[in-house]
Amino acid sequence: MVYTVGEMAKLMNLPASTIRYYDNEGLLPFVERSDGGRRVFRDADYETLKVIECLKKTGLSIREIKAFIDMVKRGDDSIEERLELFLARKEALERQLADLNDMLELVRFKCWYYETAKEAGSEAAVKKKEIPPEFKKIKAKLRLSKA
Repeated sequence: MVYTVGEMAKLMNLPASTIRYYDNEGLLPFVERSDGGRRVFRDADYETLKVIECLKKTGLSIREIKAFIDMVKRGDDSIEERLELFLARKEALERQLADLNDMLELVRFKCWYYETAKEAGSEAAVKKKEIPPEFKKIKAKLRLSKA
């Protein structure tokens, strides 16, 4: 199927200006042009844009994404480099997820704490209560001495 910039932008849930920017930065070297010079997108371009958005959301800069696109253009001789790039992104995301999970547990604990304080009408009442076991672990892990 063939798409205009606007149609591809809708599919990607991105502004058309972002897709044009990616193209101007050299991230979409495979995008064809119509006789009138308009960008013509195909299904494979959608997949490329999805990968670009993924890499962007994982923290890569436009320059780093461009380097990846250049690797793709080089073909099979860059497979190992591309694998290393994605292994590094996977490792970074796993660390990020672990950190986010810790923060989520802390927020859950604080929700319990303040809900309990609200019900009791005082924080002093919460401090006398036994902390539920699921929160003891995160409290210890994050070395929280106070509630």
